[in-house]
Amino acid sequence: MKHTKHMAIVTLLLLGVGAAAAQSLGDYARTVRKNKPDTTATGKVYDNDNLPTTETLSVVGPSPSDNKAAGAAKPPTVDPATARQQTADAWKEKIDKQKEKIASLNHELDIDQRELQLHAAAMQSNPGVVVRDVQFNKDEAQYKTDLEAKQKALDAARQEMDDLQDQAHKAGVAQNEKDNDKDKDKDNSRDDKDKQ
Repeated sequence: MKHTKHMAIVTLLLLGVGAAAAQSLGDYARTVRKNKPDTTATGKVYDNDNLPTTETLSVVGPSPSDNKAAGAAKPPTVDPATARQQTADAWKEKIDKQKEKIASLNHELDIDQRELQLHAAAMQSNPGVVVRDVQFNKDEAQYKTDLEAKQKALDAARQEMDDLQDQAHKAGVAQNEKDNDKDKDKDNSRDDKDKQ
């Protein structure tokens, strides 16, 4: 207990001596400024104390009044609504091109599927043709590989369409077109399944 009391007394004495000897930060800054060596021989140095308040400061480049007097062309002002509409139109054009690409690929795939069905119907109607005609088998294999390749291309085009729509959405273009397109794709896929 005595040890704790002695420790507390020593700590209080040290704090008291430190506080009495301490100088405020403002007083310290004033003494340093008074004792600072003269730097006027090397050039003018501006700080908050000697910054001119009544004189004008020079600005690099032509003044704004020179631009008006010379009739300099101002950059054209762009209406935000017009800019938004232009952005939406650009995205709509990209999306429409992708829709056309998807429709074309879908049409080609549909034609190939029908040709394969006709090919299979011909095989069922005359099984002797399959045995005799080797070219018939090669054609059937070719139809199937073409179908797979076109299906992959169609899937890639649909993925690209989804990416374009996501980018358009991030750019601020309305989301409802994307939803309408998904509904149309679902309807098209249902129609394709019904046909088969």
